[in-house]
Order: sequence, then structure tokens, then C-alpha cells
Amino acid sequence: MDRLLARRALIVGLLLGLLAELALDGRAAGLNVPLVVAAMLVAGAIFRRPGRTVDPLDAWLPITSLVLAGFVAIRGDEFLAALDTLGAVAFGGASLIALAGTPVTRRSAGAISALAVWLALTATLGVRHVLPSTREPREQATTRRWPWLAPLVRGLAVGLPLAMIFALLFASADPIFGRGLDDVMGLRIDLGTLPGRVVFMLGSAWLAIGLLAGVIDGVPADPPVEAPTSSVPQTAWSLGASAVPIKLVGGGPGALEATVILLVVDAVVASFVALQIAYLFGGLDTLAAAGLTYSDYARRGFFELVAAAVLAGTVVAALEAVVGKRSRAHLGASLGLLALTGVVLVSAAFRLSLYQQAYGWTELRFYVFTAIAYVAAALLVLAGLVMVRRTRWLVHGLAVLGVVGLVGLNLAVPAAFVAERNLERVLRPGLVSPGGRTGLDAPYLAMLPDDAVPPLVAALDRLPAAERAAVQDILERRLDALRYDPAVDSPMAWNLGREQAKAALMRLP
Repeated sequence: MDRLLARRALIVGLLLGLLAELALDGRAAGLNVPLVVAAMLVAGAIFRRPGRTVDPLDAWLPITSLVLAGFVAIRGDEFLAALDTLGAVAFGGASLIALAGTPVTRRSAGAISALAVWLALTATLGVRHVLPSTREPREQATTRRWPWLAPLVRGLAVGLPLAMIFALLFASADPIFGRGLDDVMGLRIDLGTLPGRVVFMLGSAWLAIGLLAGVIDGVPADPPVEAPTSSVPQTAWSLGASAVPIKLVGGGPGALEATVILLVVDAVVASFVALQIAYLFGGLDTLAAAGLTYSDYARRGFFELVAAAVLAGTVVAALEAVVGKRSRAHLGASLGLLALTGVVLVSAAFRLSLYQQAYGWTELRFYVFTAIAYVAAALLVLAGLVMVRRTRWLVHGLAVLGVVGLVGLNLAVPAAFVAERNLERVLRPGLVSPGGRTGLDAPYLAMLPDDAVPPLVAALDRLPAAERAAVQDILERRLDALRYDPAVDSPMAWNLGREQAKAALMRLP
């Protein structure tokens, strides 16, 4: 690596680490997440080496990363923010690989998995390639072109952390200085947390420098763009000396063996569905006959969903990857297995629907319904890819479905949806199924995130007296929490959902 470039990467990495500490450490999720993600993407674009073009098909990766990160600053829901952050980080990492000059979207599933491993290793170990490159040989020290550069780099590397320590010390010693620093940067001065904050900053800088090293150096050995199309798929490539060698080797049973495997599995799953058909769609009659509770009924269906989905996806995708020439029987057995799994999906959704009608909505039930819908869409994608013999693009399809699902969740606002449905069970008791639980579950409403506050405030005047008093108490407690929670008092933690909750709570009588 070029010495000047390495020194610049070191400085920028330290600055990114400092930004991560100021924006993320001890803060609630909000504007800080898109800010850090955008800063990392900008740094990657700046350090992209001349001559390395970005594949036009990869243009959607940074856009997706920024969109998902932006939702963190919009929705006041911690779990949804965690999902959005994970998605933003994943697509941000893919964007850095693309900036390094390696196409991502065009790759097969195996190649993308190997690139993900390379990126993780580079983020963890990339500093070892940067630090040695920043040093100048002694024989060249007296003839270097810019003698001030090395001292500047070393000074910044040591001075930036020291400047932060001095700022904390001065703020602790002088209340006026501390108040000004807190107003400008949202810093909460606590010398007891200083070691942890320094470690967080240096750890973030370490990862940032490693990622920038990956953008600068690029993938050591560029893999083929697509999986080969020979009768027995076989790909082998290594990511070079700086990473663990990775081989993707195809091979395995022939068409007859694969068909037999599928038929045997089909028989087992079909028997499973046939023997349990009485309670798969038996509904309330089955509950009475079998002595099952709603909870047992729904929980058993969900585990069947997981088992069947894993079975179908693993068996079908794995055999498609290793079988060269397949027969019509093989295709029919694969599609049959996916169809049987669809039966279990319908059953699981039906069971959970009964449970929801009896006891109402929770965020967990909402996300389980979403998971069922995602698995159903994934099975349809897999079936389509099986029919056209393109299962190597399954990861791409699942990624697109994941993005669509996350965007849909953010637009649906799960916490607000759950709060509104639970309020309806009080305002319109006729919606509750016979034998179901009526009334307001105030303790659960108190646990919902900030996105649920505006619907609760809007419905307050329409609730019966007892429920109104319970909700009023919940809202007053939430207002106190939002006023005095130190994790949300920084501009870095600004969040639209949280601000809307505050505005609604300020209108309380």
C-alpha cells in the first residue's frame, strides 16, 4: 500500500472512530445511525483507487443501505431499528466491496458468501496492512519529500484521543465549559465511563481502518462473475494470502440419487401433513377435541413452519446446486416438496390467526405473521428459480425480499398498528372472538415503543373511565421517561417517531 495513502487511511479511520464514539456510544438509535453509515460510504468512495470501476448493477447497494439506515431516524421502535441497522450494515459492506472494484450483484450465492467472509476478515485484520505502510524506511527519512507529514500523522494519532480526554477533564472541572460542550455535542460528562468510551472509539477506528484498507487493496483474487454451467457445477477460488483460502466445490449425487432423495423426503412430509390434517385445519373443533390451548395450538404450528421451511429450502437448494442433468421426476419432486411446505405455512398462519383473534395483537405476533409471509414469498422465489434452473441467484432473491420486507415493516409502523388493534378490542368488543379475552392489557401497552404513543393519546377521550385512567398513567410515565432519559437528549439521537411521541404527550390534559 502506498505510504501516503496508508497515512490518510489511518487519519480518516481515527476520525470515523471518533465520530462513532460521539454519535453511537450511549445514544439511543436515531439520526446517528444514518450519519455513521453515510460517513463510512463517503470515506469508501474517497479511497476508491483510480481505474477501479463500480459495476452499474451495484448502484442499488449504497442506496439501499442509506434508505434502511434512514428508517432508524424515522421509526421509534427499538426492535425495528435493530433490523434496519443490520440491513444497512450488510448492504453498506456490500457497497464497500463494490467500491473496491469487485462486482457483487452479478455473483452467485457462493461467491457472495466468500466475499462476506473476506470483508469480515479485512475489517478485523486490515489494520496490520495499514500501520506498517505508514512507516518510512530510515535510509529515506532524510530525503523524504514532505518531512512534516510523518510527524503530523503521528501527532494526530496521539493528539485526537488526548484532545477528547482533555475536553472531558475540562468539562468536569468547569461547569460552564461542560454545559457548552454538552449543548454543542450532546456529551454527557462521566469520567467513570472514560475507559470504555476510549475503547469504543479505538475499536470503531480499528474496524474503519480495516474496511478502508479493503477498499484500497481490493479483493486479492477476483472470483468468477457467475457460477459455471458445466454438468457438474464446480468452482474453486481463494481470497489470497491475507485471508483464509475459501473453496466452493460442487459435486455429489447424480440425477437418480437426487430424485430418490426428494421422493423419500416428499413421502415423509406428505405423511406428516396427511396424519395431522385433522388439526391442521380443524380450528376450534380440534381445540375442543384435542384439549389444546390456543397457545399450544399456535406454538406447535410455528415450529412446524420452521422445520418444514428449513427442510424444503435446504434439500431443494442443495440438490439443485450439485445435480447436473435432472429429470422431470426430479423437478416434480422438488416442486412437490415446496408445495407441501406451503400447506404447513397456511396451517401455521391459520393457527396464529386463531390465537390473535382470541388474545389480540402483540409485536411478536405481528413479526411472526411477517416471517410467515416472508417464508411464503421465499418459497415462491425458490420454486421459480428451480423451474428456470437459476437457483444460484437464490441469495439475491432473498436479499431483495428482505429489503422489501423491511421497507414494508417501516411503512406499516408495527407498534402503532398493535396499539390501535388493542384499543379496538376495548372500543368495539364485538371484534373479539367467542371465548377470547376482552379488555385492555395496560401492562403490555406500557412496554410498546414510542411509535405507539400517538394512537394511545388520540384514543384517550374515547376509552371507558377505568381504561382511560390506566392509559393516562402509562402516558404520563412515558413523558417523564422521554424528558429525563440521558440517552435521547443528544442531537445525534434525534428520531422522528420519538419526537412525534413527545409532541402527542405534550397535548395531554
